[in-house]
Amino acid sequence: MHKFKIVKAANGQFRVQFAYNAEVMVWSENYASKASAKNCIESLKKNVPDAAVVDLTREETGSGYRFEIADSKDQFIVRFRASNGEVMVQSERYAAKASAKNCIESLKKNAPEAPVDDETVAA
Repeated sequence: MHKFKIVKAANGQFRVQFAYNAEVMVWSENYASKASAKNCIESLKKNVPDAAVVDLTREETGSGYRFEIADSKDQFIVRFRASNGEVMVQSERYAAKASAKNCIESLKKNAPEAPVDDETVAA
């Protein structure tokens, strides 16, 4: 099952993760407030389905909300950028570009309806 998670980060901060079962597919920067982490999730849910995909390894360019496939140490990573150019989430390194593309398609398909699991709340 796909889901967003809000997790604790260093110094009392919060981080957003999008996971499939136990595998974290993408994660955010650290946010000072939980409200900012929740805003990140809402923005992702709203903007990933129709976001363009820009392949930086092919010297493509783009603007607005977009996915980027980038080269990182002879492997590929996925980044999702906000309309202001800031990176909202990024992925692990993938050996194959096809795996990076699968990550993007999974986000586009599953993020809008994915539940949110706030792991910072005590059980």
